[in-house]
Amino acid sequence: MKFADILASLIHDMKNSLGMVINTLEELTDDIQDDGFDQTKISALQQEAKRLNNHLIELLTLYKIENQGISAKVEEWNVGEFLEELVIENQASAEARQVTLEWVGDPDLNGYFDEGLMRGVVSNLLGNSLRYTQSKLRLSVTREDDYLVLRVEDDGAGFPQEMLDAQQYIDDTDSTLSERTHLGLYFAGMVASMHRNRGREGYISLTNGHSLEGGCFSIFLP
Repeated sequence: MKFADILASLIHDMKNSLGMVINTLEELTDDIQDDGFDQTKISALQQEAKRLNNHLIELLTLYKIENQGISAKVEEWNVGEFLEELVIENQASAEARQVTLEWVGDPDLNGYFDEGLMRGVVSNLLGNSLRYTQSKLRLSVTREDDYLVLRVEDDGAGFPQEMLDAQQYIDDTDSTLSERTHLGLYFAGMVASMHRNRGREGYISLTNGHSLEGGCFSIFLP
């Protein structure tokens, strides 16, 4: 058995274990009835477990993409419902950090994308943004130049220059790619590029100061 196959197997097992931890923490939170109990620490533990789980999902998905040749299963989805579900899933963590989490956009807007892959990307972005935002976190969706654009924004200090510079290497096949980019950035770029339509493919963009003053991670899907 190759090392890559062993790594994939370990990742799968760890992902299942973390899923059990996350579910147990959620059940414990629901069972706590003492109004004086401080849920900040347990919510922080939940968030960190979710972040680790998301990273493992990214690694496992990248393995499947590169070794099993999986492709995006593009279907039509209501984007408003998609974003609303993500907000609900992350609301408890946001409230524990006293962060306002919202989504904005046309509730009737539909888009074509792989729901599972995009959920993984956006969930990871939300988890990271919760660590760096000050008080606001916003999901948004628009149509721009025939692209469906999903954005995750915060009101923190914004992306460091090294991350803004790293996005140019997403499509670089150089062997040093993994040293110059973050896993989440590479994963999001790969998932976006798997969405193709009429000779165009998806891409990502990192900027600072869109509708909020912090970082803005945009995903463009054709």
